[in-house]
Amino acid sequence: MTQTQTHTPAPSIAWCQAMQAKLMAALDAAWASLERSHDPAEIRKIRDKAKAIGDLAAMARKVALIVPMARAARSPASPLSVAIAPALADALAPVAPVAAQAEHARRALDKLKGGRRGRL
Repeated sequence: MTQTQTHTPAPSIAWCQAMQAKLMAALDAAWASLERSHDPAEIRKIRDKAKAIGDLAAMARKVALIVPMARAARSPASPLSVAIAPALADALAPVAPVAAQAEHARRALDKLKGGRRGRL
């Protein structure tokens, strides 16, 4: 089964402000009706509505955090880093076989931990 991914744009600041205004208005209305009411059933209903508004606010806050932050532009490479890069690559060349051996040892240990006979 193939699925197509649609990329929706991140919410704008205007959307966040509009959502916040709506939620605040709904909470203010719930609070005003809570102050007017003396019926326990109606108070319970209003408290449930206020809780739902809080849940919506928490979700809206999570959605608002999806907005990507602006990143600083990368500066061009300095002449010093261009000169050091080949020397650094030569210095790290002997480390590559050791890293491969460490990966092999880690996989062997994982097999032992998950195997039938060699549980640790």
